[in-house]
Amino acid sequence: MALLTNPVLVSVVVLCVLCLLKLNVLMSLIIAAMVGAVLGGISIPDAMGILCDGFSGNANTALSYVLLGTFATAIASTGLADMLSKKLSKIMGGKGKLMLVILAAVACLSQNLVPVHIAFIPILIPPLLSLMNEMKIDRRAAACSLAFGLKAPYISIPFGFGAIFMGIIADNMTANGMAITVGEVAKFNWMLGLCMLVGLLLAIFVTYRKPREYKNLTINTEASDAVSDHMTVAHWVTIVAILAVVVIQVKFDSLSLAALGGLLVMFIGQAVKWNKIDEQFAGGIKIMGMIAIVMLVAGGYAEVMKATNAVDALVNAAVSIMGGNKIIAATVITLIGLLVTMGIGSSFSTVPVVAIIYVPLCMKMGFSPAATAILMSAAAALGDAGSPASDTTLGPTSGLNADGQHDHIWDTCVPTFIHYNIALMIGAIVISQFL
Repeated sequence: MALLTNPVLVSVVVLCVLCLLKLNVLMSLIIAAMVGAVLGGISIPDAMGILCDGFSGNANTALSYVLLGTFATAIASTGLADMLSKKLSKIMGGKGKLMLVILAAVACLSQNLVPVHIAFIPILIPPLLSLMNEMKIDRRAAACSLAFGLKAPYISIPFGFGAIFMGIIADNMTANGMAITVGEVAKFNWMLGLCMLVGLLLAIFVTYRKPREYKNLTINTEASDAVSDHMTVAHWVTIVAILAVVVIQVKFDSLSLAALGGLLVMFIGQAVKWNKIDEQFAGGIKIMGMIAIVMLVAGGYAEVMKATNAVDALVNAAVSIMGGNKIIAATVITLIGLLVTMGIGSSFSTVPVVAIIYVPLCMKMGFSPAATAILMSAAAALGDAGSPASDTTLGPTSGLNADGQHDHIWDTCVPTFIHYNIALMIGAIVISQFL
Protein backbone atom coordinates (compact mmCIF):
# COMPACT_ATOMS: atom_id res chain seq x y z
CA MET A 1 0.00 0.00 0.00
CA ALA A 2 2.88 2.35 0.86
CA LEU A 3 4.28 1.73 -2.62
CA LEU A 4 0.98 2.72 -4.29
CA THR A 5 0.86 6.02 -2.38
CA ASN A 6 4.51 6.87 -2.99
CA PRO A 7 4.69 10.56 -4.03
CA VAL A 8 7.05 9.89 -6.97
CA LEU A 9 4.91 7.04 -8.31
CA VAL A 10 1.66 9.00 -7.97
CA SER A 11 3.22 12.13 -9.49
CA VAL A 12 4.54 10.28 -12.54
CA VAL A 13 1.17 8.59 -13.06
CA VAL A 14 -0.56 12.00 -12.86
CA LEU A 15 1.94 13.42 -15.35
CA CYS A 16 1.37 10.60 -17.83
CA VAL A 17 -2.42 10.71 -17.51
CA LEU A 18 -2.58 14.48 -17.99
CA CYS A 19 -0.33 14.27 -21.04
CA LEU A 20 -2.37 11.42 -22.52
CA LEU A 21 -5.43 13.64 -22.05
CA LYS A 22 -3.54 16.20 -24.16
CA LEU A 23 -3.00 18.81 -21.48
CA ASN A 24 0.02 21.00 -22.27
CA VAL A 25 3.28 19.31 -21.18
CA LEU A 26 4.41 22.37 -19.24
CA MET A 27 1.16 22.56 -17.26
CA SER A 28 1.17 18.78 -16.73
CA LEU A 29 4.68 18.93 -15.25
CA ILE A 30 3.76 21.71 -12.84
CA ILE A 31 0.54 20.03 -11.68
CA ALA A 32 2.28 16.66 -11.27
CA ALA A 33 5.05 18.30 -9.27
CA MET A 34 2.52 19.93 -6.94
CA VAL A 35 0.67 16.63 -6.46
CA GLY A 36 3.90 14.84 -5.57
CA ALA A 37 4.91 17.66 -3.22
CA VAL A 38 1.63 17.63 -1.30
CA LEU A 39 1.80 13.85 -0.90
CA GLY A 40 5.38 14.25 0.28
CA GLY A 41 4.38 16.72 2.99
CA ILE A 42 5.60 19.85 1.19
CA SER A 43 3.31 22.89 0.99
CA ILE A 44 2.43 24.23 -2.45
CA PRO A 45 4.19 27.62 -1.91
CA ASP A 46 7.35 25.80 -0.77
CA ALA A 47 7.05 23.38 -3.70
CA MET A 48 6.82 26.29 -6.13
CA GLY A 49 9.98 27.73 -4.61
CA ILE A 50 11.80 24.41 -4.96
CA LEU A 51 10.51 24.07 -8.54
CA CYS A 52 11.89 27.47 -9.52
CA ASP A 53 15.19 26.91 -7.68
CA GLY A 54 15.54 23.65 -9.55
CA PHE A 55 15.61 25.40 -12.92
CA SER A 56 19.38 25.70 -12.54
CA GLY A 57 19.68 21.92 -12.80
CA ASN A 58 18.90 22.08 -16.52
CA ALA A 59 19.94 25.70 -17.13
CA ASN A 60 23.02 24.74 -19.14
CA THR A 61 20.94 22.34 -21.24
CA ALA A 62 18.30 25.00 -21.87
CA LEU A 63 20.94 27.54 -22.92
CA SER A 64 22.50 24.93 -25.19
CA TYR A 65 19.16 24.32 -26.89
CA VAL A 66 18.51 28.00 -27.51
CA LEU A 67 22.03 28.52 -28.91
CA LEU A 68 21.80 25.33 -30.98
CA GLY A 69 18.40 26.44 -32.26
CA THR A 70 19.93 29.76 -33.28
CA PHE A 71 22.82 27.92 -34.95
CA ALA A 72 20.35 25.71 -36.83
CA THR A 73 18.34 28.77 -37.90
CA ALA A 74 21.52 30.46 -39.08
CA ILE A 75 22.40 27.37 -41.13
CA ALA A 76 18.91 27.43 -42.62
CA SER A 77 19.29 31.11 -43.56
CA THR A 78 22.24 30.20 -45.81
CA GLY A 79 20.10 27.66 -47.69
CA LEU A 80 22.43 24.78 -46.81
CA ALA A 81 19.64 22.84 -45.06
CA ASP A 82 17.34 23.25 -48.06
CA MET A 83 20.11 22.00 -50.36
CA LEU A 84 20.57 18.95 -48.12
CA SER A 85 16.81 18.29 -48.05
CA LYS A 86 16.64 18.43 -51.86
CA LYS A 87 19.60 16.07 -52.23
CA LEU A 88 18.07 13.66 -49.73
CA SER A 89 14.82 13.79 -51.70
CA LYS A 90 16.64 12.83 -54.91
CA ILE A 91 18.54 10.02 -53.19
CA MET A 92 15.43 8.54 -51.60
CA GLY A 93 13.06 8.95 -54.54
CA GLY A 94 9.93 7.03 -53.62
CA LYS A 95 11.60 4.66 -51.19
CA GLY A 96 9.84 5.35 -47.89
CA LYS A 97 11.70 2.74 -45.86
CA LEU A 98 15.03 4.12 -47.09
CA MET A 99 13.99 7.60 -45.97
CA LEU A 100 13.26 6.33 -42.47
CA VAL A 101 16.65 4.61 -42.27
CA ILE A 102 18.42 7.77 -43.49
CA LEU A 103 16.55 9.89 -40.93
CA ALA A 104 17.77 7.55 -38.19
CA ALA A 105 21.35 7.82 -39.53
CA VAL A 106 21.23 11.63 -39.71
CA ALA A 107 19.89 11.76 -36.15
CA CYS A 108 22.77 9.52 -35.04
CA LEU A 109 25.28 11.97 -36.54
CA SER A 110 23.65 14.81 -34.57
CA GLN A 111 24.86 13.14 -31.36
CA ASN A 112 28.53 12.95 -32.20
CA LEU A 113 29.88 14.00 -35.62
CA VAL A 114 27.84 17.23 -35.79
CA PRO A 115 26.65 17.56 -32.17
CA VAL A 116 23.67 19.87 -32.67
CA HIS A 117 21.38 17.36 -30.92
CA ILE A 118 17.69 18.01 -31.74
CA ALA A 119 18.24 21.45 -33.28
CA PHE A 120 18.52 20.01 -36.80
CA ILE A 121 15.00 18.52 -36.73
CA PRO A 122 12.82 21.63 -37.09
CA ILE A 123 15.14 22.79 -39.88
CA LEU A 124 15.59 19.58 -41.89
CA ILE A 125 12.29 17.74 -41.42
CA PRO A 126 9.57 20.28 -42.46
CA PRO A 127 10.90 20.55 -46.07
CA LEU A 128 10.66 16.75 -46.31
CA LEU A 129 7.05 16.47 -45.09
CA SER A 130 5.49 16.90 -48.55
CA LEU A 131 7.68 14.08 -49.90
CA MET A 132 6.78 11.93 -46.89
CA ASN A 133 3.11 12.62 -47.61
CA GLU A 134 3.54 11.52 -51.23
CA MET A 135 5.15 8.27 -50.06
CA LYS A 136 2.40 7.93 -47.42
CA ILE A 137 4.97 7.37 -44.67
CA ASP A 138 3.47 6.90 -41.22
CA ARG A 139 4.99 9.70 -39.17
CA ARG A 140 4.95 7.49 -36.10
CA ALA A 141 7.67 5.46 -37.84
CA ALA A 142 9.55 8.69 -38.57
CA ALA A 143 9.29 9.65 -34.89
CA CYS A 144 10.77 6.26 -33.97
CA SER A 145 13.59 6.73 -36.50
CA LEU A 146 14.50 10.15 -35.12
CA ALA A 147 14.20 9.00 -31.49
CA PHE A 148 16.50 6.06 -32.23
CA GLY A 149 19.18 8.39 -33.59
CA LEU A 150 18.81 10.76 -30.64
CA LYS A 151 19.09 8.04 -28.03
CA ALA A 152 20.96 4.93 -29.22
CA PRO A 153 24.32 6.68 -29.90
CA TYR A 154 24.74 8.14 -26.43
CA ILE A 155 23.85 4.81 -24.84
CA SER A 156 26.27 2.76 -26.92
CA ILE A 157 29.03 4.99 -28.39
CA PRO A 158 31.55 6.75 -26.09
CA PHE A 159 31.82 9.91 -28.21
CA GLY A 160 29.98 13.21 -28.16
CA PHE A 161 26.89 12.90 -25.98
CA GLY A 162 27.84 9.25 -25.39
CA ALA A 163 31.09 10.28 -23.71
CA ILE A 164 29.12 12.57 -21.41
CA PHE A 165 26.50 9.94 -20.55
CA MET A 166 28.97 7.13 -19.94
CA GLY A 167 31.14 9.51 -17.95
CA ILE A 168 28.20 10.26 -15.64
CA ILE A 169 27.54 6.51 -15.26
CA ALA A 170 31.20 5.76 -14.46
CA ASP A 171 31.62 8.72 -12.08
CA ASN A 172 28.49 7.94 -10.09
CA MET A 173 29.22 4.21 -9.86
CA THR A 174 32.76 4.95 -8.70
CA ALA A 175 31.58 7.58 -6.19
CA ASN A 176 29.19 5.03 -4.68
CA GLY A 177 31.73 2.29 -4.17
CA MET A 178 31.94 0.39 -7.47
CA ALA A 179 34.93 1.58 -9.50
CA ILE A 180 34.55 1.47 -13.28
CA THR A 181 35.90 3.44 -16.25
CA VAL A 182 34.13 4.91 -19.27
CA GLY A 183 35.91 2.35 -21.44
CA GLU A 184 34.50 -0.50 -19.37
CA VAL A 185 30.99 0.95 -19.60
CA ALA A 186 31.31 1.27 -23.38
CA LYS A 187 32.57 -2.31 -23.64
CA PHE A 188 29.11 -3.63 -22.83
CA ASN A 189 26.67 -0.78 -23.48
CA TRP A 190 26.67 -1.43 -27.23
CA MET A 191 24.38 -4.38 -26.43
CA LEU A 192 21.69 -1.90 -25.35
CA GLY A 193 22.13 -0.15 -28.69
CA LEU A 194 21.38 -3.45 -30.43
CA CYS A 195 18.19 -3.80 -28.39
CA MET A 196 17.08 -0.39 -29.63
CA LEU A 197 17.97 -1.38 -33.20
CA VAL A 198 15.52 -4.27 -32.90
CA GLY A 199 12.86 -1.79 -31.78
CA LEU A 200 13.64 0.48 -34.74
CA LEU A 201 13.37 -2.35 -37.28
CA LEU A 202 10.05 -3.47 -35.79
CA ALA A 203 8.69 0.08 -36.00
CA ILE A 204 9.73 0.57 -39.65
CA PHE A 205 9.05 -2.86 -41.11
CA VAL A 206 6.26 -4.24 -38.90
CA THR A 207 4.23 -1.88 -36.71
CA TYR A 208 4.04 1.17 -38.98
CA ARG A 209 4.74 -0.39 -42.36
CA LYS A 210 1.28 0.39 -43.79
CA PRO A 211 0.68 3.65 -45.72
CA ARG A 212 -0.91 6.54 -43.83
CA GLU A 213 -2.64 9.49 -45.45
CA TYR A 214 -1.83 13.11 -44.57
CA LYS A 215 -3.10 16.36 -46.07
CA ASN A 216 -0.65 18.36 -48.16
CA LEU A 217 -0.59 21.66 -46.27
CA THR A 218 1.62 24.62 -47.08
CA ILE A 219 4.56 25.06 -44.71
CA ASN A 220 6.97 27.97 -44.72
CA THR A 221 10.32 26.18 -44.97
CA GLU A 222 12.22 28.60 -47.17
CA ALA A 223 15.45 30.12 -45.94
CA SER A 224 15.39 33.80 -45.10
CA ASP A 225 17.93 34.58 -47.83
CA ALA A 226 17.98 33.48 -51.45
CA VAL A 227 18.70 29.78 -51.81
CA SER A 228 21.37 28.76 -54.31
CA ASP A 229 21.75 25.30 -55.82
CA HIS A 230 25.51 25.80 -55.88
CA MET A 231 28.01 26.10 -53.05
CA THR A 232 28.64 29.72 -52.11
CA VAL A 233 31.06 31.42 -49.72
CA ALA A 234 28.30 31.44 -47.09
CA HIS A 235 27.93 27.68 -47.44
CA TRP A 236 31.67 27.08 -47.00
CA VAL A 237 31.76 29.35 -43.95
CA THR A 238 28.82 27.37 -42.55
CA ILE A 239 30.71 24.11 -43.04
CA VAL A 240 33.71 25.61 -41.21
CA ALA A 241 31.30 26.66 -38.42
CA ILE A 242 29.99 23.09 -38.16
CA LEU A 243 33.55 21.80 -37.88
CA ALA A 244 34.25 24.40 -35.21
CA VAL A 245 31.23 23.15 -33.23
CA VAL A 246 32.57 19.60 -33.38
CA VAL A 247 36.10 20.59 -32.31
CA ILE A 248 34.94 22.83 -29.44
CA GLN A 249 32.45 20.25 -28.19
CA VAL A 250 35.07 17.50 -28.18
CA LYS A 251 37.72 19.69 -26.53
CA PHE A 252 35.62 21.42 -23.88
CA ASP A 253 32.66 19.03 -23.46
CA SER A 254 30.26 21.98 -23.63
CA LEU A 255 27.42 22.15 -26.15
CA SER A 256 26.54 25.74 -25.28
CA LEU A 257 30.15 26.84 -25.80
CA ALA A 258 30.35 24.82 -29.04
CA ALA A 259 27.14 26.38 -30.38
CA LEU A 260 28.38 29.85 -29.44
CA GLY A 261 31.65 29.15 -31.26
CA GLY A 262 29.78 28.03 -34.38
CA LEU A 263 27.64 31.16 -34.33
CA LEU A 264 30.70 33.41 -33.98
CA VAL A 265 32.33 31.75 -37.00
CA MET A 266 29.17 32.36 -39.06
CA PHE A 267 28.85 35.97 -37.88
CA ILE A 268 32.53 36.84 -38.36
CA GLY A 269 32.64 35.02 -41.71
CA GLN A 270 29.55 36.96 -42.82
CA ALA A 271 27.57 33.78 -43.58
CA VAL A 272 24.95 35.67 -41.59
CA LYS A 273 24.87 39.42 -42.07
CA TRP A 274 25.26 41.64 -39.02
CA ASN A 275 21.79 43.12 -39.42
CA LYS A 276 20.26 39.61 -39.46
CA ILE A 277 21.72 38.41 -36.15
CA ASP A 278 18.67 39.42 -34.12
CA GLU A 279 16.52 37.56 -36.64
CA GLN A 280 18.54 34.36 -36.15
CA PHE A 281 18.23 34.50 -32.36
CA ALA A 282 14.49 35.12 -32.67
CA GLY A 283 14.26 32.07 -34.94
CA GLY A 284 16.31 29.96 -32.53
CA ILE A 285 14.04 30.87 -29.64
CA LYS A 286 10.98 30.17 -31.79
CA ILE A 287 11.99 26.60 -32.67
CA MET A 288 13.76 25.65 -29.43
CA GLY A 289 12.43 28.06 -26.80
CA MET A 290 9.49 25.91 -25.71
CA ILE A 291 11.71 22.85 -25.43
CA ALA A 292 14.24 24.83 -23.39
CA ILE A 293 11.52 26.01 -20.99
CA VAL A 294 10.15 22.47 -20.62
CA MET A 295 13.64 21.26 -19.78
CA LEU A 296 14.00 24.01 -17.15
CA VAL A 297 10.70 23.00 -15.54
CA ALA A 298 11.72 19.33 -15.77
CA GLY A 299 14.83 20.22 -13.76
CA GLY A 300 12.59 21.87 -11.17
CA TYR A 301 10.29 18.85 -11.16
CA ALA A 302 13.29 16.63 -10.40
CA GLU A 303 14.21 18.82 -7.43
CA VAL A 304 10.66 18.63 -6.06
CA MET A 305 10.73 14.84 -6.33
CA LYS A 306 14.08 14.74 -4.52
CA ALA A 307 12.72 17.01 -1.78
CA THR A 308 9.92 14.54 -1.03
CA ASN A 309 12.58 11.93 -0.13
CA ALA A 310 10.28 9.48 -1.90
CA VAL A 311 12.83 8.07 -4.36
CA ASP A 312 14.62 6.25 -1.52
CA ALA A 313 11.28 5.03 -0.17
CA LEU A 314 10.30 3.81 -3.64
CA VAL A 315 13.53 1.85 -3.98
CA ASN A 316 13.37 0.46 -0.44
CA ALA A 317 9.78 -0.68 -0.96
CA ALA A 318 10.88 -2.42 -4.14
CA VAL A 319 13.83 -4.12 -2.40
CA SER A 320 11.44 -5.89 -0.06
CA ILE A 321 9.84 -7.75 -2.97
CA MET A 322 13.10 -8.87 -4.62
CA GLY A 323 13.69 -11.83 -2.32
CA GLY A 324 17.32 -12.21 -3.44
CA ASN A 325 16.28 -13.11 -6.99
CA LYS A 326 18.53 -11.47 -9.61
CA ILE A 327 15.91 -11.51 -12.36
CA ILE A 328 13.34 -9.88 -10.09
CA ALA A 329 15.99 -7.41 -8.90
CA ALA A 330 16.93 -6.43 -12.45
CA THR A 331 13.25 -6.02 -13.33
CA VAL A 332 12.55 -3.82 -10.31
CA ILE A 333 15.66 -1.70 -10.94
CA THR A 334 14.67 -0.99 -14.53
CA LEU A 335 11.06 -0.29 -13.55
CA ILE A 336 12.17 2.28 -10.97
CA GLY A 337 14.38 3.89 -13.57
CA LEU A 338 11.41 4.02 -15.93
CA LEU A 339 9.26 5.78 -13.33
CA VAL A 340 11.91 8.31 -12.35
CA THR A 341 12.98 9.13 -15.91
CA MET A 342 9.41 9.43 -17.19
CA GLY A 343 8.96 12.29 -14.76
CA ILE A 344 12.36 13.96 -15.00
CA GLY A 345 12.53 13.52 -18.78
CA SER A 346 16.33 13.28 -18.85
CA SER A 347 18.38 10.12 -18.65
CA PHE A 348 21.46 12.21 -17.84
CA SER A 349 19.77 13.80 -14.81
CA THR A 350 18.36 10.47 -13.61
CA VAL A 351 21.73 8.82 -12.98
CA PRO A 352 22.75 10.82 -9.87
CA VAL A 353 19.22 10.47 -8.45
CA VAL A 354 19.20 6.67 -8.46
CA ALA A 355 22.92 5.83 -8.26
CA ILE A 356 23.09 6.30 -4.49
CA ILE A 357 20.66 3.40 -4.00
CA TYR A 358 21.31 1.31 -7.11
CA VAL A 359 25.03 0.71 -6.67
CA PRO A 360 24.89 -0.64 -3.08
CA LEU A 361 21.79 -2.63 -4.05
CA CYS A 362 23.52 -4.23 -7.05
CA MET A 363 26.56 -5.03 -4.90
CA LYS A 364 24.30 -6.67 -2.32
CA MET A 365 22.53 -8.69 -5.02
CA GLY A 366 25.85 -9.90 -6.44
CA PHE A 367 25.81 -8.02 -9.75
CA SER A 368 29.22 -7.39 -11.34
CA PRO A 369 30.35 -3.84 -12.26
CA ALA A 370 29.58 -4.60 -15.92
CA ALA A 371 26.07 -5.84 -15.10
CA THR A 372 25.53 -2.84 -12.82
CA ALA A 373 26.62 -0.47 -15.61
CA ILE A 374 24.14 -2.11 -17.98
CA LEU A 375 21.32 -1.84 -15.45
CA MET A 376 22.24 1.75 -14.57
CA SER A 377 22.42 2.79 -18.22
CA ALA A 378 19.13 1.13 -19.11
CA ALA A 379 17.38 2.39 -15.97
CA ALA A 380 18.50 5.95 -16.74
CA ALA A 381 17.60 5.75 -20.43
CA LEU A 382 14.23 4.11 -19.83
CA GLY A 383 11.44 6.62 -20.07
CA ASP A 384 13.57 9.09 -22.01
CA ALA A 385 12.02 7.85 -25.26
CA GLY A 386 8.50 7.92 -23.86
CA SER A 387 8.54 10.93 -21.55
CA PRO A 388 6.44 13.91 -22.67
CA ALA A 389 9.13 16.19 -21.21
CA SER A 390 12.11 14.56 -22.93
CA ASP A 391 14.10 16.12 -25.75
CA THR A 392 14.03 12.67 -27.39
CA THR A 393 10.28 13.12 -27.93
CA LEU A 394 10.00 16.91 -28.06
CA GLY A 395 12.57 17.09 -30.86
CA PRO A 396 10.83 14.78 -33.36
CA THR A 397 7.46 16.42 -32.67
CA SER A 398 8.90 19.88 -33.37
CA GLY A 399 9.63 18.83 -36.95
CA LEU A 400 6.91 16.30 -37.74
CA ASN A 401 4.15 18.57 -36.43
CA ALA A 402 5.17 21.55 -38.57
CA ASP A 403 1.84 21.27 -40.41
CA GLY A 404 -0.20 20.40 -37.31
CA GLN A 405 -0.84 16.76 -38.26
CA HIS A 406 1.34 14.97 -35.70
CA ASP A 407 0.29 14.56 -32.06
CA HIS A 408 3.11 14.75 -29.50
CA ILE A 409 1.69 12.13 -27.12
CA TRP A 410 -0.02 9.58 -29.37
CA ASP A 411 2.24 9.88 -32.42
CA THR A 412 5.63 10.35 -30.73
CA CYS A 413 5.63 9.44 -27.02
CA VAL A 414 3.49 6.28 -27.16
CA PRO A 415 5.21 4.73 -30.24
CA THR A 416 8.72 5.43 -28.95
CA PHE A 417 7.80 4.17 -25.49
CA ILE A 418 6.54 0.87 -26.90
CA HIS A 419 9.42 0.22 -29.27
CA TYR A 420 12.40 1.34 -27.20
CA ASN A 421 11.56 1.11 -23.52
CA ILE A 422 10.26 -2.46 -23.77
CA ALA A 423 13.33 -3.47 -25.82
CA LEU A 424 15.71 -1.83 -23.34
CA MET A 425 14.00 -3.39 -20.34
CA ILE A 426 14.09 -6.91 -21.74
CA GLY A 427 17.64 -6.46 -22.99
CA ALA A 428 19.00 -5.10 -19.70
CA ILE A 429 17.31 -7.78 -17.60
CA VAL A 430 18.63 -10.62 -19.78
CA ILE A 431 22.14 -9.20 -20.36
CA SER A 432 22.69 -8.47 -16.65
CA GLN A 433 22.22 -12.16 -15.82
CA PHE A 434 25.28 -13.16 -17.87
CA LEU A 435 27.83 -10.44 -17.03
